Amino acid sequence: MPIMPEPAGPHARRLRTESGPAWRGNGPLTARATRSTFPNPARRGLSVGVDIGGTKVAAGVVDVHGQILAEARRATPGQDPRAVESVITELVRELSADYRIRSIGIGAAGWMDLSNSTVLFSPHLAWRNEPLRRNLEKLLRRRVTVVNDADAAAWAEWRFGAGRGESRLVCVTLGTGIGGAMILGGRVERGRHGVAGEFGHQIIVPQGHRCECGNRGCWEQYASGNALGREARELAAAKSPVAQAIIAAAPGDGAAITGALVTRLAMEGDPASRELVDDVGQWLGLGLANLAAALDPGTFVIGGGLSAAGDLLLEPARRAFGRNLTGRGFRPAARIERAALGPEAGLIGAADLSRLLSRSGT
Repeated sequence: MPIMPEPAGPHARRLRTESGPAWRGNGPLTARATRSTFPNPARRGLSVGVDIGGTKVAAGVVDVHGQILAEARRATPGQDPRAVESVITELVRELSADYRIRSIGIGAAGWMDLSNSTVLFSPHLAWRNEPLRRNLEKLLRRRVTVVNDADAAAWAEWRFGAGRGESRLVCVTLGTGIGGAMILGGRVERGRHGVAGEFGHQIIVPQGHRCECGNRGCWEQYASGNALGREARELAAAKSPVAQAIIAAAPGDGAAITGALVTRLAMEGDPASRELVDDVGQWLGLGLANLAAALDPGTFVIGGGLSAAGDLLLEPARRAFGRNLTGRGFRPAARIERAALGPEAGLIGAADLSRLLSRSGT
């Protein structure tokens, strides 16, 4: 179900939906007593946001302006759902020790049901019909808001970052895979069944690389951090003379050649790494052109770890987007911008949504 603030703008506001309470089935968070020993007992409206990805769990205390006051993170503990819940609980308790926390928001990588209580499926984590909200509320003994991690990141960019003022925003996050979300008319658009925005699983190369989702040729197999790492490992395994910097950066350990490593080498000027990032950028632009044909947004915001490459990634994406855009030359084209909030966007958005939904009493 879509959620909508009234009116759009940078400050907190009440949320509503087109037909009832915001985020159906998620009630208000219970207020807690304050302690005079807190560092700033006068500060109000603080929330904890948690962003659960394929490789890391990041959490932070976020104020009403989207500023992170404290942050902690852990490695994602493999594929065990109980271990992931334990890490989330540990991080929330650690951050709550020194701040008066009003609400808790979780951004989870996976398809959410319409009540935002169950993760239906996650391509990169072992969540299959996982009642994540119920489990975390039992562990934390507090109400918890759970949202899709890409929805949370897009919300943060619309509220505080590169998407402010845009009436039709599409956010694409490039990390382990590709996440996506839409903010339309100031609301998170989740689709009829709650699973809109899974842009990374559009099939862009029929019978192409196998994807964790089970299909072949998904966009994220060509335009993600994993894709960048895979291509670099293949180049290194072939002992290509152009890959010497990549091989030297991970001597004797091909598994250490990751998208993050190649991005860093590209930013440091390594020609082979820059070529690999350029290739990923071209795949990114092609996929964005497909999305523009279907959704016609005003702005694409590109986030996630791979966006650290900046124009090394975005310039080839813009060129490929222009070459493949339906009706090119005869229609307005969307802007393609780098996300402003970096890898913290997911936890900022999860925290902000939890606070707004708590305030609305839904």
